[in-house]
Amino acid sequence: MAVLMKGSEVAKAMKERMVNEVERLGQKGIVPCLAIIRVGARPDDLSYERSAIKKCEGLGIKCRVFEYPEDIAQQDLMEEIRKVNDDSQIHGILLFRPLPGHIDEKAVRCVVSPGKDVDCLNPVNLAKVFEGDETGFAPCTPEAVVEILDHYGINPEGKRVTIIGRSLVVGKPLAMLLIRRNATVTVCHTRTKNLKETCRQAEILIAAAGRARMVNEEYVSEGQVVVDVGINVDQDGQLCGDVDFEKVEPIVAYITPVPGGVGTVTTSVLANHVIRAAGNDT
Repeated sequence: MAVLMKGSEVAKAMKERMVNEVERLGQKGIVPCLAIIRVGARPDDLSYERSAIKKCEGLGIKCRVFEYPEDIAQQDLMEEIRKVNDDSQIHGILLFRPLPGHIDEKAVRCVVSPGKDVDCLNPVNLAKVFEGDETGFAPCTPEAVVEILDHYGINPEGKRVTIIGRSLVVGKPLAMLLIRRNATVTVCHTRTKNLKETCRQAEILIAAAGRARMVNEEYVSEGQVVVDVGINVDQDGQLCGDVDFEKVEPIVAYITPVPGGVGTVTTSVLANHVIRAAGNDT
């Protein structure tokens, strides 16, 4: 039976560190503050917004929500973001995506101040991730994966790591974070030849393909660490990951659940980035 790598345990350990840092900043008169910028009211955005606010306020981080109508003009949205950039009382910015189709998302991402870009929207921060520059903010989900591995004492140094998924949101930046830790990383995707064999050869397998229960017993081998980044809804309306948990868990050594795994840690990483950004003002 595999060790279940629960996100709640990781988040609890992170909370202790973050509360101490918020108290230290408070002694200097600094209250970390996150600005949540939302265009429209998509249900998944509202759900994440509630969880982010709950997480942040539980740590002593203020949250301010900036909500705009779906038909807002691109220039108006960019001007509103610039106002948030210029507000010295705000330390971090979370911009929900995708944006409405009439808005050029690439242009908007570039407006977010790199110093407040706590979820790695601005290409400046993404470039820092690829350069190994730790002064930038990595995307929250990849960093959550690293936090989980660290918490459970799984050192990627020298290990063979396979990532299924090549997006700029998870796969590629996660590869860079693990290479920084001296892992040997293979980035695969759904069109990779001999994908199952490549996955079986890994010591750490990370599924971020966005396909429900894609990774079954044919993809894994004994003793592996399996991290499931996927969040999907199956035909029965149930939340599930990219890994077929029931088939994989009896084989591998460590595995994250869905729900209750990586997603649980992601909001903690977001909060930690806000605290880091606030600390940069000291």
